[in-house]
Amino acid sequence: MLSAKSLFQEILDNDESFRLFCSVAASGEAQGGWENGRIAALVPESLRDLAPKIARHGADEDKHGRIFNALLRKRALEPMEVPPETDYTMLLEARGIGLAHDKLRRDERLTEHDIVIYLTHSRVTEQRASAQMVMLRRYFGDHPDLGRAVRMIAEDEDNHLAYCHEELLRLAAAGYGRTIQRALRESALVEIAVYRDVSLAVMAHMGRVLGWSRAKCALLAAGIHALYGYERLGGWRRMVALRMPERRNALGGPAQTASEAPELV
Repeated sequence: MLSAKSLFQEILDNDESFRLFCSVAASGEAQGGWENGRIAALVPESLRDLAPKIARHGADEDKHGRIFNALLRKRALEPMEVPPETDYTMLLEARGIGLAHDKLRRDERLTEHDIVIYLTHSRVTEQRASAQMVMLRRYFGDHPDLGRAVRMIAEDEDNHLAYCHEELLRLAAAGYGRTIQRALRESALVEIAVYRDVSLAVMAHMGRVLGWSRAKCALLAAGIHALYGYERLGGWRRMVALRMPERRNALGGPAQTASEAPELV
């Protein structure tokens, strides 16, 4: 039977598909780590209290990238160059979502508006990441090789999402409410399209590696398009709602390091 669990199991059981999966994931996490690190360094003075949390976010993303690379090393595999059509982070930037890398490379302080844009982008993408990790934790949380990595990353993604909710609500109360809602809607509508395109690209690459039939590829593509249709008709709204999280000050402490998962390295 074709299911999310059986598909992931098929990908994990094959070295080349596993290599692609981990390489795409590690690349995205590394980019997120760099972006958050630069934003933390450029936060405006009026929001300096956010800098340690943004830095913690970046440290978590770096850690996730190292974990995925460690999983590759454990199977004696090398990371591969990520096909550009599967690069979720860069495709979002190309569509104008988030803060441009050109801006982050300059040593100029960001504005409060820039931080609002960063947090709205993060709120949307962390919703996606959290949902994906919920699925992986359900299916592979007890896996002998992947379980601890999946649980650690899932916990971090939940913290990141809680942090975005709390800080955006704080900024909304400070007068940025309309800007936040407008930016959230724009980010969500672009994200669902980029996620569809990346999913189709990853599926095509996996299909070639694993020798999937045309019928199987067509069925998976139909599922991806159906998810996009649902999200475009209204499912995107889950990405823009804001509520005070149960986890308060979720990024207020020190980051857990990859070395705390000794079986991965």
